[in-house]
Amino acid sequence: MGNNNKTYLFTSESVSEGHPDKICDQISDTVLDAMLEKDPYSRVACECFVATGMVIIGGEIKTKTYVDLHRLARNVIAEIGYNKAEYRFDAESCSVINVINPQSPDISQGVDKGGAGDQGMMFGYACNETPELMPAPIMYAHSIVKKLADIRKKQPKLMAYLRPDSKSQVTVEYSDNNEILRIHTIVISTQHEPDVKQDKIKEDLINHVVKKIFPKNLIDKNTKYHVNPTGSFVIGGPHGDTGLTGRKIIVDTYGGRAPHGGGCFSGKDPTKVDRSGAYAARHLAKNIVAAGLTNECTIQVSYAIGVRKPISIFVNLHGSKTVGRSELEKFILKNVDLTPDGIIKKFDLRRPIYRQTAAYGHFGKPNLPWEQLDLVNMFKKMK
Repeated sequence: MGNNNKTYLFTSESVSEGHPDKICDQISDTVLDAMLEKDPYSRVACECFVATGMVIIGGEIKTKTYVDLHRLARNVIAEIGYNKAEYRFDAESCSVINVINPQSPDISQGVDKGGAGDQGMMFGYACNETPELMPAPIMYAHSIVKKLADIRKKQPKLMAYLRPDSKSQVTVEYSDNNEILRIHTIVISTQHEPDVKQDKIKEDLINHVVKKIFPKNLIDKNTKYHVNPTGSFVIGGPHGDTGLTGRKIIVDTYGGRAPHGGGCFSGKDPTKVDRSGAYAARHLAKNIVAAGLTNECTIQVSYAIGVRKPISIFVNLHGSKTVGRSELEKFILKNVDLTPDGIIKKFDLRRPIYRQTAAYGHFGKPNLPWEQLDLVNMFKKMK
């Protein structure tokens, strides 16, 4: 509930590239990229687990190439910033264990014919409250942890005590007609060196992070800040918490604003519709909003393993009267190829583009192919 019955609050969180789960996502997607670079038809389902001083890389992979998984994992960990022994997890001393297996022939035979790599339902979403056509809370939450990483890597003297692990959470207050009124609460937890005072961290975060990200008109004297609410965050990363690939699926998508089919994205090649189907659904939703058919759009698509065409499509226009839902669903099925092969071809997905998605969200980044607004004119014909 908001401050009164005419407003409401919505909260989203994000985590940095140094968060244990995100280390795993980045290793998984870097494995995928390395294999697609040399064999575009590689079948990859790569999972990763990290704990104190240890990385386990597993999954099912079918490829004609060789990738040095040990060196690759260490390179990712070093790039993130785990390069000191005192972190209890560092790129050169951690053990890397490889338990990769070949892809099941039962799955392979269905995919070879152009069918979906698994059953499942995927969701895409867009709204007009940010230039990226994404919900504001998740975009602001991403911006905070991305800014922390940028300061740590590019301006280390600014906040020399920063360590790689961090989390953010942003609560936005909306009017009852969904307009952004103000930032209600900002939560930031950042790993730090042991000899820095919490007051100093809070002051720096407000000056160097919050003030650089949020429009001045959205922050007011009543905006609440919670910085390192436990009082200290020295122990972090895989030494503080284990990490797993695919455990931050709401961070990866829409911050809880839209439903989620349940399947993660990272470490999966594009024959896995968990990934490619969700990208196609986002592309449709974004183009529908950009075309002015609605202020907000949620799309569900579903697939069956080994079957090419989607089993169903559902479009929610959230009250828009511009166009009928069933009319739009039929229009999409007639004009857009939603087969796995069609999605892969449209977005050129058999190439190494996935590492960049593995931290700070898979959506709202303008250079990614599923973010392009190439269907706007087509959807404008529905008006």
